[in-house]
Amino acid sequence: MNEHLQKLQPYPFQKLTELLENAAVETEEPPIALSIGEPQHSPPEFLLELMQNKTTLSGALGSYPPTKGLPELRRSISNFLSKRYKLNSDLDPESQILPVNGTREALFAIAQCILSNRSDNLVLMPNPFYQIYEGAAILSGSTPRYINCFEDNNFQPAFKDISEPEWRKCELLYICSPGNPSGASINIETMQGLITLSDQYEFVIISDECYSEIYQDENNPPPGLLQASDLLGRKTYKNCLTFNSLSKRSNLPGLRSGFVAGDEELIEKFLLYRTYHGSAMPLHHQLISAKAWADESHVINNRGIYREKFSSVLEILDHSLSVQQPACGFYLWPKTPASDTKFTYDLFRETNVKVLPGSFLSRNTPSGNPGENRVRIALVQPLEECIEAAYRIKRFMMQK
Repeated sequence: MNEHLQKLQPYPFQKLTELLENAAVETEEPPIALSIGEPQHSPPEFLLELMQNKTTLSGALGSYPPTKGLPELRRSISNFLSKRYKLNSDLDPESQILPVNGTREALFAIAQCILSNRSDNLVLMPNPFYQIYEGAAILSGSTPRYINCFEDNNFQPAFKDISEPEWRKCELLYICSPGNPSGASINIETMQGLITLSDQYEFVIISDECYSEIYQDENNPPPGLLQASDLLGRKTYKNCLTFNSLSKRSNLPGLRSGFVAGDEELIEKFLLYRTYHGSAMPLHHQLISAKAWADESHVINNRGIYREKFSSVLEILDHSLSVQQPACGFYLWPKTPASDTKFTYDLFRETNVKVLPGSFLSRNTPSGNPGENRVRIALVQPLEECIEAAYRIKRFMMQK
């Protein structure tokens, strides 16, 4: 048995279930779940039609899928990245792009592929964080080093807090931009500084960019790691890997379709790992994914739906809850008047609205816990449900 398994903490939603299991809901209002970042918007109609196409299915189901991915899928992803980030150095579909079964499994697997067996190595990650980063580090025998994202630093990771000895021990750095749960993006200059550090200390940068296509300002999309590398003139994207998926972008979380792109040498090693790992994406998923990455109209429409929800919900919550408009993503990250767990428990009991305590997404550090006394509210439900939830939260706050 892997001795590191006992070091894993329960997943946030398991903690939430345990927190609320004895809560007696005092209202007959129907439940509204804003705790899980699972998009509930309708998938694009043209992709649903393709999924039901008998010709597509019969050809795809009769063959083993290539782990490397279909050429048309890799080309589609390359075209998306080049256009989205205005890259001067296009990514080679043959050597710099690899389809994955959603970012979750790939963000975990890449650590097992890259990290050495050194007992003192560090994996750096933002705090709060996607718990996959922590689990990947722990199960590889590495030590997580949490980089706090406090409001007084605009929810940016405090990279200045990392000491020189810690940079020397770092083998892998996870960043999440736009961030979960704050929606804050890391700017180009900071990313380029991290790339310079990766050259100096020889670590790999993993950029989780699954919220990159949900943003408020249509003329100001958040930057990406490959974009930062490209602007430095690094055609090889050395030490840089970006991960993205169709889950948030195209409302297809059940398709389990994403990609990793960047450093050719790292992609080659990851492909070898995945060949043994047995994680090839089903062929019909690959065909659908190629069409999804090639279309932007449904993504633009999707952003519009989220903007409408943010506008409506924030207007209702104004003056009742300490909350800011995020630049990106679909979460609100408000402060709570009491502890985040008490707020979550009482809100659920009195209104039947479920949110996620911020402390479940973060860890205690010597300088504090950036998730403490905050909750994550995922505006993933239909507009009417989000509005109803906002009114219930406002009513709840007015009674305090």
